[in-house]
Amino acid sequence: MKRFLVIQTAFIGDVILCTPVITELKRLYPDAHIDLVVRKGNESLIVNHPDISQLFIWNKRKGKYKSLLQTIRAVRNYKYEEVINLQRYASAGLICHFTKAKHKVGFEKNSFPFIYSRRVPHQIGDGTHEVERNLSTIAHHKGAHAKIRPHIYLTDEDKRKVQTYKTNRYYCIAPASVWYTKQLPIEKWVELCQYLCKKGIVYIIGGPADQNLGKQLKDAVTHQNLRNLCGQLTLLESASLMKDADINYVNDSGPMHLASAVNAPTRAFFCSTIPEFGFGPLAEDAKIIETAQELPCRPCGLHGYKSCPKGHFKCGTTIDIKSIAVDQ
Repeated sequence: MKRFLVIQTAFIGDVILCTPVITELKRLYPDAHIDLVVRKGNESLIVNHPDISQLFIWNKRKGKYKSLLQTIRAVRNYKYEEVINLQRYASAGLICHFTKAKHKVGFEKNSFPFIYSRRVPHQIGDGTHEVERNLSTIAHHKGAHAKIRPHIYLTDEDKRKVQTYKTNRYYCIAPASVWYTKQLPIEKWVELCQYLCKKGIVYIIGGPADQNLGKQLKDAVTHQNLRNLCGQLTLLESASLMKDADINYVNDSGPMHLASAVNAPTRAFFCSTIPEFGFGPLAEDAKIIETAQELPCRPCGLHGYKSCPKGHFKCGTTIDIKSIAVDQ
């Protein structure tokens, strides 16, 4: 019986975008055991995934190196046919290196590239989606698909928790991002909410850290149809709410990938980053909204910044919210 280990110790969106690798391996090898390594905090996304046999959690924030050593010891208990490392940093490379795997697969642009028996190109900026880059690591398995949509699994409890919010027509907005320049300016979110609140209920979703932004929006819009749910829902409960929304409005961030994973209607705002990097929405009903202006400074980076390097943030402030009305 084959046993695979997949390593993805980055952020929420990265974990979601690695699920096609798991799905494809299980399709190709129905009897295989597929294990996954993630960082602490992301395990709730895939704890219900039926194709994952064993989940290893690296607690990067608490005893980073001690936890890394514990994770290495844990994976060494199993003899893997193949380890697929989708993370390009040193810690994931060390986990991969110390496994007892016959074959190790990783990207060419990787820490410790010499440990891999198969190295795969990783090119950002040519329009190739991250899902395609991830799936290229298992392209040597005959019949593997080159691109499929990511998928997460919602429990009945996840669905029940948000059922009371689904009694009327509604929209979800996820206005926050870790990076300021990947976040649509708040005045644009206010304008959007004022328009959407005339059409139905608008739920602001996000984590506990986003509560203040949600409150700022609620105070600015002052409409009874705007509800601030930041910090009140888990990731999977948020995904369950997004699944049945008329449309979900998101930044180039984690909630966009949540929407893709449940195939929910998505409108994604791209400010400082561009879709050509390969992290765009993958839902069947998905559109990208970005500035119509040609800005020589855009994109200014792959991940965004805490502030606009030029000081004007035109990639966000020139996005036309009125065009959304035409879209609907």
